[in-house]
Amino acid sequence: MIDHSPSRYSRSPLLYSALHSISARTITMKQACAISLLLLSGASAFAPLANSNTNGRVAAPADVMQLASAADDKTEVREYFNTEGFNRWNKIYSESDEINSVQMDIRTGHDQTIQKILNWIVDDNDIAGKSVCDCGCGVGSLAIPLAQMGAKISASDISDSMANEAARRAEELGIDAEFYTSDLESVSGKYNTVTCVDVAIHYPSEKMAEMIGHLCDLAEDRVIISFAPKTWFYVFLKKVGEMFPGPSKTTRAYLHDEEFVVDTLKKAGFEVQRNDMTATNFYFSRLLEAKKTQ
Repeated sequence: MIDHSPSRYSRSPLLYSALHSISARTITMKQACAISLLLLSGASAFAPLANSNTNGRVAAPADVMQLASAADDKTEVREYFNTEGFNRWNKIYSESDEINSVQMDIRTGHDQTIQKILNWIVDDNDIAGKSVCDCGCGVGSLAIPLAQMGAKISASDISDSMANEAARRAEELGIDAEFYTSDLESVSGKYNTVTCVDVAIHYPSEKMAEMIGHLCDLAEDRVIISFAPKTWFYVFLKKVGEMFPGPSKTTRAYLHDEEFVVDTLKKAGFEVQRNDMTATNFYFSRLLEAKKTQ
């Protein structure tokens, strides 16, 4: 029997936990949410980026800084997940016991998101022999179990360390799947299903439509995407978090409006068929499956 448990393979960039000294047992759910998002914001020096369009005028210093910040996102993510980020998340999303209760909660939340996708695939019973492109594959959280289910996998990650670890784990399990290093925008080809799990957290709002559009261009039948939802509560907590920058080096984090994501998928010819929400104490992820309508 194939073990589809995602805990051995997964990586989640949704929350960069600097909570090594905090026990989830000592705080309430609302307090956990507040601390989680506060540190997500503060530790990553998050600041919402304004629209980069200067409408033909000479860019003011603030505009230049915002444009530079957006341009640096990709480099920041690549460097983080090739160094400190890889060491952190590879430990969290493995069978290692060297994690605290907060990190375990994040592991559990991401596992739940992956398992929901696998359950959808099992319910459809049509993945065997189909091509799947997993963008931002991490260490193989989704790609490896899909390959075990018979899918033809082409998986990429912006981090060499992540892609290489995914390939190592697949090889160790005797799984035939392609893993390579690439940013999302450089991925090409056509695939029955395109997946992108917990990657949108790295994309500012003004880049999100382009990112979704590219995923849809790659997909012949279906796109599965997850993102940290933008709600008044989470936005408020992120604003509070800006006042308390943390010591841990991470990356910027961005929330996204669900209606905007759904509308962007629709404009690209994809209609949302299934959706779900995962919310543990320290992990929040909206999951959408959209199928091609034209």
